Amino acid sequence: MSALDFLIHLSSFVAPAVFLALVLAAGARLVGRQRAHVLPWYHMASVNALLGILVLALGVVLLGQDGRMGTYGVLVLAMGSCQWLMSGGWRS
Repeated sequence: MSALDFLIHLSSFVAPAVFLALVLAAGARLVGRQRAHVLPWYHMASVNALLGILVLALGVVLLGQDGRMGTYGVLVLAMGSCQWLMSGGWRS
C-alpha cells in the first residue's frame, strides 16, 4: 500500500467521527443560544472528534472489522453524550 492509499484509507476511517463532531458543535451553538457555553465550538468539535476516533478504533479492535453498525451506534451515543455534558445539559 502506498502512502497516498494509506492517507485515503485513514481519512475515510476518521471521516464519520470528524463530520459528526462538527455537526454536534454547530448544533450546540444553534440550539443552545441561551446557555453560556463553557468551551468554544472548535474545542467541543476537537474533543468529540478525538472521542469518535477512539470509539471507531476500539470497534475495529474488538469486532475485527471496520464499518459495523454497532460501532456507529456506539459512536453516536458516545459523542452525543459527550456533547450534552460539554454543553451543560446536566445542569438543567
